[in-house]
Amino acid sequence: MKPMNCSRTIALAALCLFAGTAYAHPGHPSAGFAGGLAHPFLGVDHLLAMIAIGLWAAQQGGRALWAVPAAFVGAMGLGGALAWSGVGLPHVESAIALSVLGLGLLIATRYKASVATGMTVAGVFALFHGYAHGLEMPQTVSSALYALGFVLATMSLHGIGIAGGLLGRRMMQMAGVGIAATGAALLILA
Repeated sequence: MKPMNCSRTIALAALCLFAGTAYAHPGHPSAGFAGGLAHPFLGVDHLLAMIAIGLWAAQQGGRALWAVPAAFVGAMGLGGALAWSGVGLPHVESAIALSVLGLGLLIATRYKASVATGMTVAGVFALFHGYAHGLEMPQTVSSALYALGFVLATMSLHGIGIAGGLLGRRMMQMAGVGIAATGAALLILA
């Protein structure tokens, strides 16, 4: 790495350590669809994980380009259903922070996985994200509209990540480093 690029990477990683204040999810709209749609955008943990899924899928290419995000969306819905039905899932916030760290590392290292492995990784992480979405759903709203909102928001963020695949290999790796650094900071705060 050139000295200039190394210093930029270190500066980016250091700035990401200050992202903890954005970690909380206060102030969600109370309407069902709007609340679900807003939720992934209001927490840096969800925002980065969902964009990272798109970035990693773009790095993988081929069938993974659609299969990895689809596995995430499906498992996220299952996680939301678990929360709505009262099933307990331990260490949700830690698992979400770990997903940000892990996905960032996968992108930064350009890790190639089989489609099945990529879908499994995405699914496991998504289960916790969906569970958090479900827990934060107000009791007075339609769970179907809320779910539709967070599914559409998630798909949009995956699309942004996939489009980020056009940035080029070096920029994607730097994004992975920044995402991983943020995940590490979130994991410390969880």
